[in-house]
Order: sequence, then C-alpha cells, then structure tokens
Amino acid sequence: MGEDSKPGPTPRVSDDEIIDLFRDTDDPVLSTAEVAEQVPLKRRATYNRLRSLADEGRLESKQIGGRNTVWWLAESEKLQPQSFVE
Repeated sequence: MGEDSKPGPTPRVSDDEIIDLFRDTDDPVLSTAEVAEQVPLKRRATYNRLRSLADEGRLESKQIGGRNTVWWLAESEKLQPQSFVE
C-alpha cells in the first residue's frame, strides 16, 4: 500500500512480501486461498490486499468459477528486481 493509503493498523505483511510469493513460486498463478495459507492474514484480508495490488498494477487477476480468483504478476513486476530480506 502506498503512503497515500488510509490510516490504520500496520500491515503484518508488506506488499513486497506478497509480491515475492509470486516471484518465488513455480506456479503460473496463485489463488487467494493459496496466498492466504502463506501469510498471516485471513482470507478476506488477503483478497483485499491482492485486489489493492492489482489496482496498483502490480498483479493481474481472473475470476474462475464462482468466487474463486487467481492472481499473477503483472508484466511490469516481472521486470523489477526481487527484494531480498536478510
């Protein structure tokens, strides 16, 4: 989330950490549930964060069957260097 976002609690997982999940997987797409399993957020909060990243142009998405959504890195993110955490 950008600095212009609404005030609120500090996220327990950064946007870059979420993006890194997509960079680190061999899967071409991840579902909301798959991302939620890997971050300390509930599924709805995970969906909201993924939607926000898509709105910022960092992720792309497609709704598949019912309420299921899959997500993947936007082309512009594939060109960005991976962030490293020591």
